[in-house]
Amino acid sequence: MFKIAFRNLKKNRGFTVINITGLAIGMAAAILIMLWVRSEVTFDRQHQFLDRIYVIGNKAAWGEKIQVWFWTPRVMARALETEFPEVEHAVRVENAGEDLLTVGENKLNKEKGLYADEQFFKLFNYDVISGDIKTALSNLNNIVITEELAIKLFKSTDVVGKIIKRNKDEQFTVSAVLTDIPSNSMYNKTSYFLSMKYLDARYPSNVEWNNNTLQTFVLLKEGTNADQFGRNMTGFLKKHTETNADNVINALSDFHLYRTYENGVLVGGRIDTVRVFILIAAFILLIACINFMNLSTAQSEKRAKEVGIRKVVGAGKASLIKQFLSESILLSSIAGVLALIIVFLALPSYSQLVDRTLTIPYSSLFFWMAMILFIVVTGLIAGSYPAFFLSSFKPIRVLKGKFVFKVNKFSTRKVLVVSQFVIAIVLIVSTIVIRKQIQYAQDREVGFNKERLMFTIEQGDFQKNFKSIKQELLEQGIASSVTRTMSPITQRRSNSNGFEWAGKLKDNTVIFNRSAADDKLVETMGLELIKGRDFDLSKYPTDSAGAIINETAAKEIGFKDPIGQIIKDGSQSFQVIGVIKDFIQESPYDPIAPLIIEGAKGMLAITHIKFKPEIHTREALDKTEAILKKYNPDYPFEYAFVDDDYAKKFDESEKTGQLASLFASLTIFISCLGLFGLSAFMAENKTKEIGIRKVLGASIFSVTSMLSKEFIILVIIACLIAFPIAYWAMNTYLSSYAYRISISWEIFAITAFTSILIAILTISYQSIKAAIANPINSLRDE
Repeated sequence: MFKIAFRNLKKNRGFTVINITGLAIGMAAAILIMLWVRSEVTFDRQHQFLDRIYVIGNKAAWGEKIQVWFWTPRVMARALETEFPEVEHAVRVENAGEDLLTVGENKLNKEKGLYADEQFFKLFNYDVISGDIKTALSNLNNIVITEELAIKLFKSTDVVGKIIKRNKDEQFTVSAVLTDIPSNSMYNKTSYFLSMKYLDARYPSNVEWNNNTLQTFVLLKEGTNADQFGRNMTGFLKKHTETNADNVINALSDFHLYRTYENGVLVGGRIDTVRVFILIAAFILLIACINFMNLSTAQSEKRAKEVGIRKVVGAGKASLIKQFLSESILLSSIAGVLALIIVFLALPSYSQLVDRTLTIPYSSLFFWMAMILFIVVTGLIAGSYPAFFLSSFKPIRVLKGKFVFKVNKFSTRKVLVVSQFVIAIVLIVSTIVIRKQIQYAQDREVGFNKERLMFTIEQGDFQKNFKSIKQELLEQGIASSVTRTMSPITQRRSNSNGFEWAGKLKDNTVIFNRSAADDKLVETMGLELIKGRDFDLSKYPTDSAGAIINETAAKEIGFKDPIGQIIKDGSQSFQVIGVIKDFIQESPYDPIAPLIIEGAKGMLAITHIKFKPEIHTREALDKTEAILKKYNPDYPFEYAFVDDDYAKKFDESEKTGQLASLFASLTIFISCLGLFGLSAFMAENKTKEIGIRKVLGASIFSVTSMLSKEFIILVIIACLIAFPIAYWAMNTYLSSYAYRISISWEIFAITAFTSILIAILTISYQSIKAAIANPINSLRDE
C-alpha cells in the first residue's frame, strides 16, 4: 500500500513538494510552540510538596477597586507559623541584589542573589551536587551557590566549605552547590542564596507590618483544606496593624499562570497567552492540512481514471480510503522528519526569542509516542477529505470520460481557501494591533529626560567618598548634575500603605510608591516641577527631611496646598517641599501610582549622573570610570543608561510582537504555498481555454485577470469574515491594558490591501506564465 502511495507521490512531484513543504513548516511551527507551552505549564511544578505550597498575598480597596499584591512584611512568616496550626513552615524570600562576589583575584559583579529562610529548600526542590541542603541555610554566614557560579568563581564544583567574599567585609561559607536552576522556575536567574537570618541580624528594626518588601510562602500540613486556611486568614493583618487589607493565597502550582486579578477576583494571567499560542499552533497546522486537502482534490481529475479502474477490478471504497490515507500519512511522516530537522536548527534562535532554554526531549519515550501520534493525526486530518472525496467517484462515468470536476460557487475547496485566509488575516490584524500598542506605549510621555542620563549602584567605598566623586564629576566638566536616589528612576523598589498625614481617613489604604533622593533630583532627572522647589541641601540643609510628591499623590492625599504639609513614614516625618508632574516609574501600560520621594534621610543606594551635552559619551564614561577607580578601587565600574533601562520595559511585549509576526508570516507563507499550487493547477486545466481565447484576440491582461479573479474574490470574502473575529479578539487583548490604542479602520484597510497584494503576487507567476504561452502548443492536439 505504501509502495503505491510512494509511486503516486513521486508521479506528482510538484504538488508533493508543495504539500511536504507546507506540512513540514506547519508541523515545525506547532512543535516549537508546544515546546514553549510545555515549559509554561510545567513552570515550578517539580517540587515534592507542590500541592501544599501557597503564596501569601494581600488585597485591599484602592479607590473604587480592590487591588491584590504578593509582597508581604518581613514579620509575617513567623506570625503565620505561630498563629496557624495548619502551617508547617512559612518561608520568606527577598532580593539580595547583585553585589560584588570575590574569590582571590576573581571578581563577579552581576550575579543575582536571594535571601531565604532555612526551610526554603524543603519547599523548593532543586538538584544538589554537593553539601547538605537540609541545613544549608541554617548558619548565618552560609551561602548556597549554583553550579555555574561555582565554575565561574572556583573553576570547580567541589567547593563546600570554601569562602566567598561579598562586597568589602562580608564573608560566607559555601554550604551546598546546586545544579543550575531550571529555566522554567521563578528563580531561574538566581546564582546564590543567603540565609535570611543574616538579613534579620543586619536590619533587626524592620518589623513594621505595613512595609511590604518580600515574598512569603507557606507549606501547609498534610490534609489541610487550603480554602478553609484562606478563610481562616481573614482579619489576620488587622490583628497586627491598622489596615483594611486582608490576605489572599495562591497555589504555587498556579502562581505562574494565574496571577491577574480584577477587583480582587482571580480572572486569569499568563494562561491566556498560553491558550492563544496553543490556538495559533492548531491554526497553523490546520492551514497546512487545508493545503493538502485543496491540492489533493484539485488533482482529482488526474486520479479519477485510477479510481475507476481500481473499482472495476474489485477495489472497495474502504480499500481506496485506506490507500489515500496511507499516502497522506506517508507524506506527513516525511514532513514530520523535516519538521524535526527545522526545529533542531531553529531552536537556539527560538529559545533566545522566548528568553528560555528549550530542548527537544530526545530521551523521553512520551515525546516520541506523542510525535508519532502527532504525525498520524496530522496525516489523517490532511488526508480525510481527499480520501472520502476521491473514493466516491463513480467508475462508469469516469471510464466513459464523463467525469468532470465541477467548481461550484460554494465548493469545499473554496471554503478551505477562505478558511486559510481567514486565519492568516486574523493573525495579520493581531500583529499590526500588537505592534501599534507597543509603539503607542513607547511614544507615551515619560515625564523625565532620558538623554545622557546614567546610573550606577553604590558599592564598597562609593557612599563614603560620594562627595569627592560628585565634586570631581562636576569640576572636570563631565556632569551637569548628580543625585543619589533609592532606586533607578525607571524602577520602583519600595511601597507602603502606612504613610500618615493630617486628615487621613481611617479606611484609606492606598499604596504609595516610596523613593528617596538627596540633592538636585528635579534638575538631574529633567522632571517638571509644578509647585515648590527641588531638593537643595547646600541652601536648605533641612531638605534631608523634605519630600517631593507627584501630582497623583497630591490628589490622593487631598491637600489644598501640599507645600509645607507633613507626611509621616513610620517614625520619620517629611515636609513636602515640591510637587512634580507624574512620570513613568513602572509599566508604561499602567496608570501612574502615587509617589512620595523622601529627602536624604531615606535609603539611598543609586547615583544618577547627567552628562554634559558638550562632552562625548565615550569620553564621559572613561573619565567617570577613572574617578570611580580612584575612590572605589575594589569594584568594577558598572553602569546603565536610563534610556536603555526604560527600553527593557518593552522586552516582554516586544517578544510577544515578534512571535506574533513570526507565526503570522509562517501562516501567510503556508497559505500562499497552497494558493500557488492551486493557481498552477487551474492554469494547467485551462490551457486549452486560454489558447482559444488568445486566438480570438484576448490580451495577456484579460487572461491574467480571468485566472486571478476567483482567488481575489475568495481573499475579499476571507477579509469580510476575519475582520469581526479579529476586532473582537484584539479588543479583548487590549482591554487588559489601562493605557491602550483604539482599533481604527486603517488597520483593516492595510490588512485587506496587504492580503490581496500577497494573493496577486502569489498567483501572478502562474497566471502570466499561462497568459504568455504560445496558443499553438495548447491547441495542437485539437
